[in-house]
Amino acid sequence: MDDSLGICLLNDSFPPTVDGVANTVLNYATVIDKKYGDAYVVVPKYPDAEDDYPFEVLRYRSFDIEKVKPYRVGYPLDSRPAKTLIKRDVDIIHTHCPIASAMLGRSLKKQLNVPMVLTYHTKFDVDFRKVIKNKLFYETALKVMIDNVNACDDVWVVSKGAGDNLRSLGYKGEYTVMKNGVDFPKGRADEGEVAAIRSKYSLHDDCLNLLFVGRMMWYKGLRIILDAVNMCKVSGVRVKILFVGSGNDFDEVTAYASALGLTPDDCVFVGAVHDRERLRAFYGACDLFVFPSSFDTNGLVVSEAAACYVPSVVLRGSCAAEEIHDGQNGFLCNENPASLYLTLSELYAKKEKIREVGRNAADSLYLSWDDAVATAVERYRLIKQCAESGEFPVKKTDFGGFYSIVSSMQKNNRRMNEWRGKVNENYLRWFRAVTKR
Repeated sequence: MDDSLGICLLNDSFPPTVDGVANTVLNYATVIDKKYGDAYVVVPKYPDAEDDYPFEVLRYRSFDIEKVKPYRVGYPLDSRPAKTLIKRDVDIIHTHCPIASAMLGRSLKKQLNVPMVLTYHTKFDVDFRKVIKNKLFYETALKVMIDNVNACDDVWVVSKGAGDNLRSLGYKGEYTVMKNGVDFPKGRADEGEVAAIRSKYSLHDDCLNLLFVGRMMWYKGLRIILDAVNMCKVSGVRVKILFVGSGNDFDEVTAYASALGLTPDDCVFVGAVHDRERLRAFYGACDLFVFPSSFDTNGLVVSEAAACYVPSVVLRGSCAAEEIHDGQNGFLCNENPASLYLTLSELYAKKEKIREVGRNAADSLYLSWDDAVATAVERYRLIKQCAESGEFPVKKTDFGGFYSIVSSMQKNNRRMNEWRGKVNENYLRWFRAVTKR
């Protein structure tokens, strides 16, 4: 019996745009293609994308919108993915975004008649508030999102906190916590590369060296970090932090650091680092990873730090803190600069303690992508088996007028293209016959 799977993975971001969810989809596709069957990645088109992967990547039309840069908004009415996927053996559609990707996924689900899974990664209400100022439009966007979630046959979340957030927005169904993995091997990076970074950025042993990796957005807790670093400076606690990443608030964040009087001796804005081995070296060069974010639902970077034997300071009650035991495999602080400052000042002279906690973090928090996807594949197989037996039938969701129109347009467009192909073929046959006379 052939137990290989065909999994269609959808998301609104994918390289060259890099974020935690894009990285998740990339790793799902890589592991599925290598071990379990075929992965088909369906993502918006980017002008500079080079899809040199062992799995198939299907790009569909997208728009460049200023407010969501560097992201592009996918056009879910594009019929090209359906035209290709109808010829593939797709067992399950798995969308990692409940907006445009889910809209396209719902149409594909209806045409392919296969189950659809959704993973909820992000607190979308926070993102919506940043770009949608009109209350009616904001509430409509949330309603559309929850409608997309309800249309799925199985809902996964990356943490309990992510599930709580989804419930708070109106979702009433069941969900499964499906943890993300890390594409770093467990262990320290090359010591030569680590030493080079420590030398380049003047990271000294008599200083508590901190690291932040992520988008430069205020809601990541960046103001808390900068204020705490400034408090350390004023009180004589020697700390230095490297910020690795880019984002829409980058200029504001750097301006705020300057206004506080912080210099390159206190903090350095490195920018985005896409090379994964070099990023491992940044983790290895620092003593502590600092992540005071209440926005993130998973905190994949905390697991990356743990893979490198570097413990994290995270917020009490945050999603990133769900598996952290204070002083054992990480450190906790409250959501204010003073609390983070107290934590840093207490740890300043305890580097051996920090290293011990880092080793515990590696043992208790590390999860490879191979293991994470293996767990997901078990769930895929169960969903497929139940759908085929009728025990877990594919939802015949009422798509509403919009989704019915989308699906019909795609079907009609595909048929029209097939008809045009036949007409062109017959015309060529006639033309060749005539020219031979």
